[in-house]
Amino acid sequence: MARFIRVNHLFEGAARILLAISGGADSIALLRVMRTLAAQGVIQADLVCAHVNHQLRGAASDGDEAFVTAQAAELGIPAITKSVDVSAFAKTHKLSIETAGRQLRLACLGEIARSEGCPWVATGHQRNDNAETVLQRLHRGTGFRGLAGIWPSRQLDDASKLARPLLGCGRLEIGVYLRTQHLSWREDQTNADCAHKRNYIRHRLLPTLQNESGSSLVSALADLATAARRLHQRVEKQAERAIATHVCRADDGRSIDAVALASQPEVVAVELIRLQLTQLGCGERHLTRRHYQAIVKLAHSGAARKTLTLPDGFRVCRELGQIVLRRGTAAPRAEMPTSNVTICIPGVTRFGDYRMEATILDRADLAEIALRANKAPHLEYLDFDRISLPLIVRARRNGDRFQPLGLNGPKKVGKFLTTAKVPPRLRQHALVFEDCEGIIWLYPLRIDERAKVTDQTRRILALRITDLAATQ
Repeated sequence: MARFIRVNHLFEGAARILLAISGGADSIALLRVMRTLAAQGVIQADLVCAHVNHQLRGAASDGDEAFVTAQAAELGIPAITKSVDVSAFAKTHKLSIETAGRQLRLACLGEIARSEGCPWVATGHQRNDNAETVLQRLHRGTGFRGLAGIWPSRQLDDASKLARPLLGCGRLEIGVYLRTQHLSWREDQTNADCAHKRNYIRHRLLPTLQNESGSSLVSALADLATAARRLHQRVEKQAERAIATHVCRADDGRSIDAVALASQPEVVAVELIRLQLTQLGCGERHLTRRHYQAIVKLAHSGAARKTLTLPDGFRVCRELGQIVLRRGTAAPRAEMPTSNVTICIPGVTRFGDYRMEATILDRADLAEIALRANKAPHLEYLDFDRISLPLIVRARRNGDRFQPLGLNGPKKVGKFLTTAKVPPRLRQHALVFEDCEGIIWLYPLRIDERAKVTDQTRRILALRITDLAATQ
């Protein structure tokens, strides 16, 4: 276990570690081995024991709590216990007992970890648990990320991480260790109920498959999970590179350049979408392959406007070449200012819910700008020497006209918006940037032909717009 901890960088920088101890065989092995490693100086951190009483088995649940408290006291480790009403929580939130128990347990462990100053929480998951997880995901349908099974570590919340130091050990090894050390543990009789899918896999499916296998199926599934994790890490790095270039904040979520998303390998596109949705708070357990495939298909389609509904009140829309991810309906906005505001060049200007940052670049920056052909709609480059200052920003007005980039002549803004099939939400909050000669940018849609950057451009005005309402 010491090597597994070292190789997977578990407990790095931790002065205190919280041990999640249920009283079962795996958790008691975790408690004892971690105490030994701390005494040997392999782990240089104080240990704290945590037990969550689910109150599902009456006196037996209370017996588990008393047993864990006694075990911790015998080892000189402080123990923190919490009781939760899993049945009531499951009924109120319409969850299964297993899901409700997991959610409450993790929430309690996070609370205890914060109160005790523990950046790491160790659980007793072991190699057989990992094999069962992989089989369970295969049964319900999964991608390569699901095949990664249980990770050696993952983020629990903003303040702490989960660690699984026993993941390199099998159930048989743990049983041998407990018996040779003459250690006792608690048995949860509900773990034998094969009406639960997990128990069916543990007691019937996995043993049957193992009997028909010429080698250790648990080890083979563990190796599969390890390979899938390595693949996922490579895909994640590619997705993060794409995010840095092609993702920006929308009014109330994230927007992704549709062409750029469609050009990614599907596994990278799916990971990019997953990362953005989970950052926005969309429950990952409710997202299926069908949801991801629908979003990728939307990126490939030419639909000007289409909306997909996701779990947890999230929506996905295609707008102006962007795949926009949002939570629920758009938040109410402040009224658009009725007066003009002069842009500070260089400098920062505020206009309603928007913040404008103006920067002047020179010819030497043109090569870098050329590489940003797929820039997000909140950033624009203009030929500064063709702008007649002052430059102002204002709301749209009836009769506004400009020459959209790429067109041969001027066009009314209203007609341009109609032809481009711009959604009403964007119409209402489009901004006009105007100099002494007329409109140079209809944000976030199109600049005027007059202000485009060309080979003759010497100075460039970079305008970056931040939607402050999206960051609240």
